[in-house]
Amino acid sequence: MTEKQATEKSTGKLPAHAKVVIIGGGVIGCSTAYHLIKRGWKDVVLLERSQLTAGTTWHAAGLVEAGGFFSSTLLEITQYTLELFSALESETGLATGFNDVGMLNIATSPSRLEEFRRIAAFDRHFGVPIEEISPEKVKELWPLAYTDDILAGFFTPGDGRVNPVDVTMALAKGARMGGVQIFEETAVTGFRKEGQRVTGVITNKGEIQAEYVVNCAGIWGREIGKLAGVNVPLQPMEHYYLITEPIEGIKADLPVLVDLGKYAYYREETGGVLFGLFEPDAAPWALNGIPKNFSFGEINPDWDRMMPYLEEAMKRIPGLETAGIHKFFCGPESFTPDLEPMMGLAPELDNFYVAAGFNSLGILMGGGAGKVMAQWIVDGVPDIDVTEIDIARMLPFENTPKYLKDRSIEVLGFMFEEGYPNRHFKTARNVRKSAFHDRLTEAGAYFGVYAGWEYPDWFAPKGVEPKVEYSWGRQNWFEYAAAEHQATRENVTMLDYSVMGKILVQGRDAEKHLNRICANNVAVPVGRIVYTQWLNETGTIEADLTVTRLAGDQFLILTGDGTITAVQAWLRRHIPADAHVFVTNITSAYSVLNIQGPKSRDFLSRVTHADMSNEAFPFLTMQEIDIDYALVKAIRITYVGELGWELYIPTEFSLHVFDTLLETGADVGLKHMGLQALDTLRLEKAYRDYGNDIDNTDSPLEVGLSYFVDFDKPGGFIGRDALLRRKEAGLKYRMVQFLLEDPEPMLYYGEIIHRDEKPVGYIMAGGYGHTLGASVGVGPVENEGETVNADYIKSGSYEIDIAGVRYPAKASLRPMYDPKLKRVRC
Repeated sequence: MTEKQATEKSTGKLPAHAKVVIIGGGVIGCSTAYHLIKRGWKDVVLLERSQLTAGTTWHAAGLVEAGGFFSSTLLEITQYTLELFSALESETGLATGFNDVGMLNIATSPSRLEEFRRIAAFDRHFGVPIEEISPEKVKELWPLAYTDDILAGFFTPGDGRVNPVDVTMALAKGARMGGVQIFEETAVTGFRKEGQRVTGVITNKGEIQAEYVVNCAGIWGREIGKLAGVNVPLQPMEHYYLITEPIEGIKADLPVLVDLGKYAYYREETGGVLFGLFEPDAAPWALNGIPKNFSFGEINPDWDRMMPYLEEAMKRIPGLETAGIHKFFCGPESFTPDLEPMMGLAPELDNFYVAAGFNSLGILMGGGAGKVMAQWIVDGVPDIDVTEIDIARMLPFENTPKYLKDRSIEVLGFMFEEGYPNRHFKTARNVRKSAFHDRLTEAGAYFGVYAGWEYPDWFAPKGVEPKVEYSWGRQNWFEYAAAEHQATRENVTMLDYSVMGKILVQGRDAEKHLNRICANNVAVPVGRIVYTQWLNETGTIEADLTVTRLAGDQFLILTGDGTITAVQAWLRRHIPADAHVFVTNITSAYSVLNIQGPKSRDFLSRVTHADMSNEAFPFLTMQEIDIDYALVKAIRITYVGELGWELYIPTEFSLHVFDTLLETGADVGLKHMGLQALDTLRLEKAYRDYGNDIDNTDSPLEVGLSYFVDFDKPGGFIGRDALLRRKEAGLKYRMVQFLLEDPEPMLYYGEIIHRDEKPVGYIMAGGYGHTLGASVGVGPVENEGETVNADYIKSGSYEIDIAGVRYPAKASLRPMYDPKLKRVRC
């Protein structure tokens, strides 16, 4: 293609067919097109309703940085974006405005300093050259900044800024050079579908057949999703920045300055300062729909609402208070309910992808997001952990207008709030409450939120208000959760576990197709429970769950409710349409009470006529038992490493069973347990948690789950051959449990693992092991690309870096608590 052709707009009629149709001509859409071309897919069409960048890309602040995230997923996306944008001009010949002035974050409180030190250690492990600097050095880098309250700065050279329009045009040119056709002034008005596939895209200029469709429509992403029957919960929000007239002393080489405590970022703009805000109590926009012809549009700024935030932000650069105002800008940015992007294959369809809801970080993630989308489309699975960004995590209720409005008010400012462990959103709460909610409230529960469910996180003692005080140390509920933990180890506790997703799979072909999907063998007798993973064709994990055989043609799948949409979609895609199999979400049909602890058998024997002995009721079996007037499904299983049962109670009997158990439990010292205790108990036992310490990049082999893979079962399973190849090649990392030798420090996530003075991995999940006597965590250990075996793990000396301080730790491939399962199988 010639230079002229690469920069011209596509004219004439739409082609009748394209392999991929991308909807949206902002940075995400153009990046996706560019990366599909790089993967060799030539037949790609991009449709833009107005002009390229006309939605929100044109007014972005243009910041690019490699680090600043406590997430390997986001780090890999932003690192690649920085790398791509710095080189894009040399490839395409179009200037991008890339200027590597560096990024400077400042800490003005001890807790923020702790947070930045933890993030800095994490980012350095991924190759980000972030350095902690003194307040004096901050002053050198930003002479006009007020620095008296600064404890430290964190400077990353090489980060900086681009011109958003220019970088998008460069991506578009790169895409055109590979053959992409881009059509502007082409609005999508509908879709043609056959079964679970989109077959055609209907526009104001005609219809185009498509094999794949990608929704990169930005603030219109929700509307495009509705046209296709796809759930895309995002809300446009007012986003503000102010540009001053030129100020003496402001130079183009000043680093981008970020002051999270003032909800503000600052950079040079034509000799003045551009400073933007991520204020708490933000304002949603276009609640009744985006104006029809909104293009390169602005929103009338609300000076009264924003003035307190502007005045506070100006204190960081005192010269701003007297500078002339060139422009006070307000434009829309789209935000998601959980402040994570929505990417990937939509669960409702088999060829409709989404890349939207980048929470004002579209430029920052633009290059990497396009690369990940191209991998998803071409390869079927990306090579990075996508559990936190996969659109399949979203649930239908999150797309209701009231929920989006209420949650969005909080999420914009939440970006700049301190990222304490165990944070929960405060808005749009009490969406889903179990039958036990009021009883648990009376018992002193502090509630967290998961998939809309209010769940008991921990319980305050009588007379103490269940109110959280966040910190990086031992939070105020630490001792309360410790008591719940120890009660589970020594006596018996009860946990409301109703958040578990429950799927009934039934039909004469159910066993055949489930056994093909499951890596373990589910062709078991009625009443048996099977712990298993579901793998993709590359042998890595798509789901981690249990399957219980209820009858010859009935199976109960139990999974986290946050993954239930993905699990249902996987079943639909891997069970032929003509198979005699029926899949039903029965989550709301049952409440769940989890009874755990060495005294759980004695306790339950007081409320049922069933024989709860080990001989009559073995581990990993299910029976229907009576509890007073009710019949419940009792599943003997544990996630804490003790004798225990999960009770699945028909919803209408829930309170009756709860009250019966509580009344009887008074005689045996029954104690309530929350999910904080559940998590520390499972970490001591080194049980895995999909989406936290294992993800879609792991196979069962590396993470210690090979015992639950049946390579020899008839018919095999999805991913079997890839898993065998992985096994034969040798494992490049192993999941290891760590226990600090010092009882004081706290492990949470992201702390760097050092073996013999070399960084070899990081903690994926951590908590305090109240029985083991110190913080415990799990994380992968690597060996510079070489094979990792048990001898390698055992022969090393380990330290864990917490906020820049290293602490000696013990390492083990086997659980440090009850490795032989004696307490579980008793």
